[in-house]
Amino acid sequence: MPRELLKIANLDAWYGESHILHGVELSVREGEVVTLLGRNGAGRTTTLRAIMGLIASRSGSVSIGGVDTIRFAPHRIARLGVGYCPEERGIFSSLSAQENLLLPPRLNGGQAMDVEEIYAMFPNLRERAASRGTRLSGGEQQMLAVARILRTGARLLLLDEISEGLAPVIVQKLGEVIRRLKSKGYTVVLVEQNFRFAAPLADRFYVMEHGRMVKEFEKSALPSHMSMLHEFLGV
Repeated sequence: MPRELLKIANLDAWYGESHILHGVELSVREGEVVTLLGRNGAGRTTTLRAIMGLIASRSGSVSIGGVDTIRFAPHRIARLGVGYCPEERGIFSSLSAQENLLLPPRLNGGQAMDVEEIYAMFPNLRERAASRGTRLSGGEQQMLAVARILRTGARLLLLDEISEGLAPVIVQKLGEVIRRLKSKGYTVVLVEQNFRFAAPLADRFYVMEHGRMVKEFEKSALPSHMSMLHEFLGV
């Protein structure tokens, strides 16, 4: 069985005085695609941010590759091979697509994709290589945001709502990319509101409600959980 790459135990997190995560438990094996489902405000994005150390007030345990990172700064967590693609994408709008790709540092020991590999995976970015971030479509910006973390050599990818607001053809392309990454041994934690996009990709599902994990099941058990998902998500 593949090793456990990410292990979260009894994770609590706060934004100021607001207690957002309550004893979150989650595990992800190497090479898996795991999807966090839940309504807006359930705590899914906060969970990704807590993994990355982007929330100052957190307690519990977050282990990445056997290293407890709960007291690590975000840059130390990234150097363990973690790539985070936030919902707001965060590309540099004044730089060209190619300059955005050339900017990220390589992680020590990471097997970073070179630019040609990126362009083979995202042909649209090759066509728009000289275009500034402000001139890219929403779909192209999202492709660039995902591609940029692949340039670092990260092998554990935290992807937050990457399909949101995009045309169906772009969503389909992003699904193909995740399948290719999985075939190459990448590990993916996917936060998604778009159940139709997430369902075919995931090996396992976690359902969050009010900052707690309320259900976890394998892909094979998905049909038997559809009524529960309809109740929680309206799918």
